[in-house]
Amino acid sequence: MDQPSEGKFDVSTKPGTLYVVATPIGNLEDLSPRAARILAEVDLIAAEDTRHSQVLLRERGIDKPLRAYHEFNEREATVDLIEQLQRGASIALISDAGTPLISDPGYRLVVAAHDAGIPIAPVPGPSAMLAALSVCGLGVDRFGFEGYLPAAAAQRRARLERLAADTRTLVFYEAPHRIEAALEDLAAVFGAARQAAIARELTKRFETIRRDGLGKLLEWLRADPDQRKGEFVVVIEGAAAAAADAAESKRVLGVLLEHLSVRDAAAVAAELTGRGRKELYALALELRGRDED
Repeated sequence: MDQPSEGKFDVSTKPGTLYVVATPIGNLEDLSPRAARILAEVDLIAAEDTRHSQVLLRERGIDKPLRAYHEFNEREATVDLIEQLQRGASIALISDAGTPLISDPGYRLVVAAHDAGIPIAPVPGPSAMLAALSVCGLGVDRFGFEGYLPAAAAQRRARLERLAADTRTLVFYEAPHRIEAALEDLAAVFGAARQAAIARELTKRFETIRRDGLGKLLEWLRADPDQRKGEFVVVIEGAAAAAADAAESKRVLGVLLEHLSVRDAAAVAAELTGRGRKELYALALELRGRDED
């Protein structure tokens, strides 16, 4: 990775520039000093929900014109914003939370700015995806961001089946009213033992981060209705790591079954591997059945 440069930076806000500004995902203290300065200096702020963004701006004493920019008006709003940029206005693009364009509006505007030769400047900061990756306890040297899964069960299953063999760590966003159904499908398609992490309400009062097998996470979620509230990031280990864990479980069970009953072998294997006892019991039955054939 590149190291930070030494020396002074040009901190002036430039006319005719589109600034893509990351805003807090929960804790308002996470707005960077640079982001606050840019928002205070630009001529206009394009916001996903102007009422939501006013809370942050009032907190920082920022009083700037706001223009709604969301999925329902992107086409017409893009034309107007590009015209203002071409006339020399400086504009900041923000979403309701986190980094714009990451499962949020803004793609059409950024593409149009590139096509028109308008300077675009990122103002990096909070991102729910990166925050979850940093605390998930899974390998993050390679990962794939999949955004929100389809709401319809059949389409969700089909998407997951296409991803089941992906060796990268996978990241999903999920809404509270779909999190239980999504975990059910994830456990069914990826396997209940596949390691995953749920990051809920990141940086907010009821922030929760839990790492376990998908089956265990589903049980935990079902047992506590409060854990089904808020915004979710689900991080899942890649297929290669899962396959390695499965192979190790089979090896351990194979040794234990030479000396113990199926039930006892599953119990000891669960302690040694950290995988679910029910899953290992089913695997032990399968292995014992093969031996008896």
